[in-house]
Amino acid sequence: MVQILLLTGDAGEAQEIYYAKYRLEEEGWIVHTATTTKRVFLSVVHDFEPGFDTYTEKPGYRVAADLGLDEIDPARYDGLVLPGGRAPEFLRNKPKAVAIVRHFIETGKPIAANCHGPLLLFAAGGAAGKTLTCFPDLEPDVRAAGGTFVNREVVVDGNLVSVRGWPDNGPWMREFVKMMKTRVGSH
Repeated sequence: MVQILLLTGDAGEAQEIYYAKYRLEEEGWIVHTATTTKRVFLSVVHDFEPGFDTYTEKPGYRVAADLGLDEIDPARYDGLVLPGGRAPEFLRNKPKAVAIVRHFIETGKPIAANCHGPLLLFAAGGAAGKTLTCFPDLEPDVRAAGGTFVNREVVVDGNLVSVRGWPDNGPWMREFVKMMKTRVGSH
């Protein structure tokens, strides 16, 4: 059975968490949501309001984490999903979270990163030599991490599928599901 790890937490983007979770479960795959500790956390909704220079943040849905960082054995998982929101910003400072992401980078297992999710890739050394997209305001971070930023709805580079944000959820999961089926099959 295909198993996917979805790594997020407080202030993770609700649409990126739940869209990925349900789309992957639709394939019959097991999706485990993980954060710092096994608990219920609050997601957020980032949206764009007229007259604002950047996105706004509103409370989102409660999300039940299946696992805490210390319970995760990344070797059990076939793929990794990194939703955006603000969760990647604080998770990149957790050595266990970075080690988990590094496992997927080093083993070449599929990784799906959305919006600010690539911040975890950068912390784990996974952007060097990669072409990717993310929330456009992270372009300087992509360059600093040794990657090449492109501003388009979806970018596939090796084992990485990246998108700019929740408006690109469809292309994000389309390409990730295709990659997962190619790499591990549909069962």
